[in-house]
Formats: sequence, C-alpha cells, structure tokens
Amino acid sequence: MKQLALLSVGNILELDDGIAIYASQYLEENYTFFPQIDIVNGGVEGINLLNLFMEYQHVIILDAIEIDDKPGSIYHIPSYELTGYGLNSGGAHEIGVLQCFDILELMDKKIPKSSIIGIVPQKIDVCIGLSDIMHTVFHQYIDTIISILEKEGILSLKREYTVCVEKIIEAFKNPRRGIT
Repeated sequence: MKQLALLSVGNILELDDGIAIYASQYLEENYTFFPQIDIVNGGVEGINLLNLFMEYQHVIILDAIEIDDKPGSIYHIPSYELTGYGLNSGGAHEIGVLQCFDILELMDKKIPKSSIIGIVPQKIDVCIGLSDIMHTVFHQYIDTIISILEKEGILSLKREYTVCVEKIIEAFKNPRRGIT
C-alpha cells in the first residue's frame, strides 16, 4: 500500500473552484518532497477516485469549500467531519469523494487516514483563473499545505527555479503550450 497522496479536486472552469488544482500543480512544479508523495489532480472525477482511496494509507484532499466564513479562510478538517461541512457547492466531485468513504465502508475495506485542506472561495463563476482574493491568499494556502505535510513527517525543498501561479493558470488555459 502506498504511503500518502495529495489529492486536489475542483473545476478549473469555475474560477475559484479550481484553486486546489492550481495548488497541486504549483507544488508539483516548485517543490520536492521527502519521502516522496504522490500529487494527484482528481479534477471533477468524484466517485471515479475510489481506487485511489484503496491504494493509499493516507489521503490529504485539497479543495475549495463552502463554509460560512470570509473568502480565503483556510480549514484543515478530518475526513470523519467532512459530511457536516458540505464540501464546496455540492458538485459531482465533492459528493463523489464523500461517497468513496461510504462505498469503502460498505465493501468492508479500510478507509485511509484522510483530511481536507479547504479554502473558502470568493466566487464560483464560469471562468478559468482565480479571483483577486484567491490570488492574494494563494501562497498562504500553499504554506498551510506545506506545514500540514511537515506535521505528517513530509519534508519539502523548494526548487531554485520556480514557476509562478499565473504561469500555471495560463498553462491550464492553453494546455498545448504547457508551463514555460
């Protein structure tokens, strides 16, 4: 069984709902982790991520979450409390991730240690990118993820040459060009 997966879920076509996808790509481009972890872009796969939850001992989920708090507020919530918070707007990917836990239980499979590092979005709208507030707090979100990984015994090393979040977003807008 694999050790740890950092799983991002969200929809890059819905503005701030894509922040976790951008964060996971940012971490992949700019950091090396020891011991190595798997960074998985789960996008809007939802229930299709069931196998991932069976392969790992520990899954940390990154997502935009709809909690009655100011945009940019960051939460670290254990998975057993997830159902009480209503991940994001109830889209297919959030419901599917929660259903994965139910299905594992019904299959009498071990549920991995898991939690969500969520951030309250400013705006969910049809647009690729991030709102001004999400741009402002993006590095705070990254620092929170790094800090939680360190508490789990995962050390990070920032690479000498880094890619900014704007270039990562641009690569999602123009996938053929990639990150330059």
